[in-house]
Amino acid sequence: MTPIYAALILIALVAIGDFISIITRARIPMLFTAFALYLILIWSGLPKDLMTISTIGPFGAMMIPVLIVHMGTLIPFNIITQQWKAIVVAFIAMAVAAIFMLLVASPIFGWNETVAGCPPVLGGIIAALVTIDSLKAMGLDGLIVIAATILAIQGLVGMPIASNLLKKYALKVREQYLSGGIPGSKVKNVDERPPEGAIDIVEEIPYGTDENPSPKYKALLPKKFESDSIMLLKLLIGGSIAVFLGTVIKQINSSIWAIVIGLAGAYFGIYRGRMLNRANSIGITMAALIIYIFVTMNNVTIEAFKAKFFPIIGILFIGTIGLILGGYISSWIVRWPKELTIAVALTAEFGFPGNYLISDEVSRSVSKNNKEKNAIFEYILPPMLVGGYATVTTGSILFATILVSTLK
Repeated sequence: MTPIYAALILIALVAIGDFISIITRARIPMLFTAFALYLILIWSGLPKDLMTISTIGPFGAMMIPVLIVHMGTLIPFNIITQQWKAIVVAFIAMAVAAIFMLLVASPIFGWNETVAGCPPVLGGIIAALVTIDSLKAMGLDGLIVIAATILAIQGLVGMPIASNLLKKYALKVREQYLSGGIPGSKVKNVDERPPEGAIDIVEEIPYGTDENPSPKYKALLPKKFESDSIMLLKLLIGGSIAVFLGTVIKQINSSIWAIVIGLAGAYFGIYRGRMLNRANSIGITMAALIIYIFVTMNNVTIEAFKAKFFPIIGILFIGTIGLILGGYISSWIVRWPKELTIAVALTAEFGFPGNYLISDEVSRSVSKNNKEKNAIFEYILPPMLVGGYATVTTGSILFATILVSTLK
């Protein structure tokens, strides 16, 4: 097995997932197919060190802080401030799901088992790592398989549901677009607004745009100096600072520092909008990250899965119902369509890049051309990304810290 052959196999899994997503019009998300195929292959004897052999996995691991910094540049700051409802939705959904799991799952599967599975459902990898470290410290190694397996497979449950609900919402946005309510990226007038929950983007201004997402500061460098290599350098500097701060201040994960650096950099004009896209590097970087995520599934053996099958499936199933219930309740509170709030709530189960990829796939599936696709994407991406920020970063760590303190 040589690097080129290993890379071929891994990229093929991602490409097959993309192909399935296209022909099913996003009803089956790309990550769902890619993860399922990878599990089947490693259970059939595929070497688990393909990521290392291909060198794509280590590259993806190295680019995680860079990608998270890039996340902070995806949406102009003035639009993020409009998305406070997405944060409210995310926290309500996490709280409802946590209470629902503890009340329903713990009497069936046990308190420790439920606590081991709860944080990964609510916030993905960061919450799972907090839980796993606590389980190791308390000598509860037998429960680690619950957290690790739920982390590995939860996206297979949450992504298809979120994708199909978001598609229903995107179709409503498209109807408004076709009726003239969303010409390009602007709302035409007060009487022709997009569905409730979408974003109003006002007249073009020098600041707060994709070109310069800062609401009031000029871009640090003139556009002529923003070459691919210089933009990558700026992102790598931000990612490196985040890793350094996470090492020095261990109480705050480097991922949180990275998102703060991305947001602050975009606010003060250090970063332009969509930095990795501008640097023509988003495609290979996203593929590398997806392939790196495969490694979390390497320890999901058939034997380990069978041993804790019912707690794993039961906790994940109950947790998903809790997130859906929380999203439904929050739709009444923030007055957004339930299709959007439930999709935002379910970002807890897959976070980034799943929320970005699903938004892109859904926009592509309901549109007839790139102009349509871009306009729809612009409306559905911000709440999905901001909801993901809340669940996978701050919210997940908060809930995980509280829950693991109750382990017996």
